[in-house]
Amino acid sequence: MYNESVNGFFGDYGGCYVPEILRGTIDELEIAFRKYINDKDFLEELKLLRRDYIGRETPLMFAKNATERLGGGDIYVKLEGLANTGAHKINNVIGQVLLAKRMGKKRIIAETGAGQHGVATAAACAKLGMECVIYQGEVDVRRQQPNVAAMELYGAKVRAVKSGSRTLKDAVNEALRDWATNFETTHYCLGSALGPAPFPDIVRTFQSVIGQELKEQCAQRNIEIDSLVACVGGGSNASGFFAPFFDDLEIKLYAAEAGGTGFECGKHASRMVGNSARDGIMHGFKSRFLVDEDGQAQNTSSISAGLDYLGISPQLAMLGKTGRVNFAAIRDSEALEALSFFAKNEGILMALESAHAAAYAITLAPKVPKGKALIINMSGRGDKDVFITSPIFRAEDWKAFLHSELERLETNKNVHDEY
Repeated sequence: MYNESVNGFFGDYGGCYVPEILRGTIDELEIAFRKYINDKDFLEELKLLRRDYIGRETPLMFAKNATERLGGGDIYVKLEGLANTGAHKINNVIGQVLLAKRMGKKRIIAETGAGQHGVATAAACAKLGMECVIYQGEVDVRRQQPNVAAMELYGAKVRAVKSGSRTLKDAVNEALRDWATNFETTHYCLGSALGPAPFPDIVRTFQSVIGQELKEQCAQRNIEIDSLVACVGGGSNASGFFAPFFDDLEIKLYAAEAGGTGFECGKHASRMVGNSARDGIMHGFKSRFLVDEDGQAQNTSSISAGLDYLGISPQLAMLGKTGRVNFAAIRDSEALEALSFFAKNEGILMALESAHAAAYAITLAPKVPKGKALIINMSGRGDKDVFITSPIFRAEDWKAFLHSELERLETNKNVHDEY
């Protein structure tokens, strides 16, 4: 009942609001998606790529120490960060790039915020032999340099977007402009479960491998699920994690948004909690957006670059409105505390995005009945965030490291000229 859109809409949200020049391309994409998602050869190739390239299935880890510390139900973590490229993003990307190749496209473009979608797209294009261009806001380019370096190593061209707030929403704008100009040869590999229809259905479908695996793992191990918790920026990991459980109303679904540093405008990226967001149309779809009374985009803020998009998946907006998914706004400080808690107690380093879900889970765990499970989707690893977290957790040591690196680079600046 909750999974498929109806004519591109999920209740009041969704749709396809694109320039006329893209209508034919959108129709072509939908026809191809509906065809290949039921094509035996396509599905077999996708299955092999998931197994041999992504490294699926990903583990479901019992968080024994966290369970004992927090009390209540059993805590489990779905370790999507162990997928190739370090996050859930590769699940959607490998499906879309394979689909584009079957459609005869030669070039892939994508937007990225934290950089994980960009890294996944660049890697998938390298694997499947496609040209790749990634748009990333200049602010995110600065704070996510390790991911920028990885994208370029995979052969992608990274284009820093210097307009607007220079973050994810502006990267989306530039990617859409590129697509409108080059649609005949180019596929826009949208990274989240939003945008014009059929993208929300496409992304959720490719990401639902997470929830399908989880369902099978729980059945094999006799784990009785009480609650699922995921972070939500645009909504791709949550959509895939929740999808097989949407209609099982006995399982509670919780989504963590970016509460930033406060509820004043410009200090958070919370669309479903508080009163900052409005219904509106942007980037080709109708949903909840952080816009002012005139429909102009408001600035967003989050320590996590992957959660600071001003809109949300139309499907998740509908599920939040109906109460099927419960949302909470998690502050930056709470996410950092949760990151540290799971690192010290479970030996896992979560991405800052995933740490928002973990922070929500910490508050929920004591309320879960003993013998039942609360499962967190660790959507990505925290390696990418070292340039953000180190100045917080070990400021003086990090400063000394950066000074020494600058000195080393100055000393050896001519050593690697041959490369």
